[in-house]
Amino acid sequence: FRVEHPAGGYKKLFETVEELSSPITAHVAGRIPTWLKGSLLRCGPGLFEVGAEPFYHLFDGQALLHKFDFKEGHVTYHRRFVRTDAYVRAMTEKRIVITEFGTYAYPDPCKNIFSRFFSYFKGVEVTDNALVNVYPIGEDYYACTETNFITRINPETLETIKQVDLCKYVSVNGATAHPHVENDGTVYNIGNCFGKNFSLAYNIIRIPPLQADREDPINKSEVVVQFPCSDRFKPSYVHSFGLTPNYIVFVETPVKINLLKFLSSWSLWGANYMDCFESNETMGVWIHVAEKKKGRLLNIKFRTSAFNLFHHINTYEDNGFLIVDLCTWKGFEFVYNYLYLANLRANWDEVKRQAEKAPQPEARRYVLPLSIDKVPARHHRRGAGPGSAGTCPCAGDESVWLEPEVLFSGPRHAFEFPQINYKKYGGKPYTYSYGLGLNHFVPDRLCKLNVKTRETWVWQEPDSYPSEPIFVSHPDALEEDDGVVLSIVISPGVGPKPAYLLILNAKDMSEVARAEVDINIPVTFHGLFKRA
Repeated sequence: FRVEHPAGGYKKLFETVEELSSPITAHVAGRIPTWLKGSLLRCGPGLFEVGAEPFYHLFDGQALLHKFDFKEGHVTYHRRFVRTDAYVRAMTEKRIVITEFGTYAYPDPCKNIFSRFFSYFKGVEVTDNALVNVYPIGEDYYACTETNFITRINPETLETIKQVDLCKYVSVNGATAHPHVENDGTVYNIGNCFGKNFSLAYNIIRIPPLQADREDPINKSEVVVQFPCSDRFKPSYVHSFGLTPNYIVFVETPVKINLLKFLSSWSLWGANYMDCFESNETMGVWIHVAEKKKGRLLNIKFRTSAFNLFHHINTYEDNGFLIVDLCTWKGFEFVYNYLYLANLRANWDEVKRQAEKAPQPEARRYVLPLSIDKVPARHHRRGAGPGSAGTCPCAGDESVWLEPEVLFSGPRHAFEFPQINYKKYGGKPYTYSYGLGLNHFVPDRLCKLNVKTRETWVWQEPDSYPSEPIFVSHPDALEEDDGVVLSIVISPGVGPKPAYLLILNAKDMSEVARAEVDINIPVTFHGLFKRA
């Protein structure tokens, strides 16, 4: 059923807050599990304007790093802005200095016309605003966005240590904020690059775990395989990818970056990143597969109808097939067009009206045969439900047309920001995923989904707005869903506390405890639980 939000409490998600000079104690209601020891680290925007200059898009606000710390049943909360170049220069000059995703940084009005003219030709100044995620490399932790810059942070104090430019170590123009981190510490990521004959391509990069020589693993980064681009000058927007023990899956969507516009219009007429996106209305979606260990492309062209993709749920191998579970948005129009802050801060009726026009969400499963001989003209795998693959006569013998199996679908109700028991089931057959329920883009519920039976469990309270659910496994877990789910919730209209960390039983999504704080917490995107 649909919950309405006429009071507009969700607007508090997009309000500027101050950082803390030291951690504050949270008030605990319920009992924190004694085994839950460590820190929940989260990233998101925390500064939505600089002086009188506003940021316009959800992905523009300056990066704020959050930490909930668990020690012996007690909880503290801390937050600090990441001292990126974008943030430090904005604070120093009291204006927006570096162009963000949807906000153009105008030249310094104090400069004369000649210095402003020449500054246009220094090249594109890429943002390092690390507001999307945080992940480990070796023994270090990095906050990141989707450019070539990542920022090393101290996970204990939240202090910023240094900026790292990935371009200096490996051939990528940028990298996603969703790397895969294997249990031994190996990191895989993807980014676009210049391939053969100056055409665009996508490189999978590998950063090894920390070695006995204690050298920074980033120094040993390498490219393991290169995927071709469907359009030599227009790479697709890539937010995540799939990984199994033996295969890498890259989904190339019709949302394209016009590279010529990116390189030229920035200087000529003041564009931002959003101005450089366009949709290819005819390509649909291309899915590429490579052998992980051999770095060799699979010679099968997988094709399906158009969708946007931001988050893979999981990918695994099953008797000659790859099972690829995705959070899709149907159609070729870019979903980010609907994530301007003016839309998200609008009154509830206007929020709904805008969401009605946007691409509609659907969690899907695609079944990819790893050899053509497994694809008769119309093939249904036993036990895989209606997800099917069939040969596509219009695209040659080595092309396979894919039809999806629907895992979850509801009108303007998304199952997004998916999480699983990643440490034990990432890249392997699994049963459960946890997601953030978006109601017309407003996060108002937490969901658990059984991908085999489609059964769902939901946590929801009136005028309460949760964040991405993070699954934390019980240290002595016997089953996949033995553990808890953590989520930061803001509840501006309910009770005395404006925000809290919610702890749910991962089995049935019932509340175990909450750790309440006296201050507002703005929207966060992604993060992790770092065990003590």
